[in-house]
Amino acid sequence: MAKIDLMEIYQTLLNHFGHRNWWPGDTPIEICIGAILTQNTNWKNVERAIENLKQARFLSYKGLKEAPLDRLRECIRPSGYYNQKALKLKAFIAFLEKEYGGSLAKMFREETPVLREKLLSVKGIGPETADSILLYAGRHPVFVIDLYTHRIASRHGWLPEETRYEELQEFFQDNIPPDVDLYNDFHAQLVAAGANYCRKTPQCEECPLKRYLNC
Repeated sequence: MAKIDLMEIYQTLLNHFGHRNWWPGDTPIEICIGAILTQNTNWKNVERAIENLKQARFLSYKGLKEAPLDRLRECIRPSGYYNQKALKLKAFIAFLEKEYGGSLAKMFREETPVLREKLLSVKGIGPETADSILLYAGRHPVFVIDLYTHRIASRHGWLPEETRYEELQEFFQDNIPPDVDLYNDFHAQLVAAGANYCRKTPQCEECPLKRYLNC
């Protein structure tokens, strides 16, 4: 594993991109739903689906609970995999009702490790989605790992390419202060770097992290 100052990496990205103001969403429930809908698609498609949910007045616990499945599918069609995602949304709402009486505030008062395990038990919620809900909607101090984060870390030699999700998450959480706002923006910075430069075919010449890698 290469020795790396992650706070230096963060400052480099911050200087380049500026503060990212991520995750977009007016309410915690909107952020939770966005975290589920963004699986296997880009954010522009999620925005269209969320706007449809708003127009249908489904973007709330009560709205999603009462939404007919066929109407829900049509609303979220722009996000792709809409049949599966409609079932995932219903599963999350059923979990919220069963465990917390439909209250996100009550849910987010749960201790982080306990809530994370519970979220992972919901059909369709994996580690990245669970951690996005915890960090961005609930302000729990967990660092989100995604494809871009893994790609940047492995290409720059911070950790091997075969590093598992939990190992990479531990690497970040062990080497930067446990601060929700820092975790929030650092992850968003890595997403910006990945989307703009550290693509499947890397665009190293203009990348702010170029000096940390010999392309």
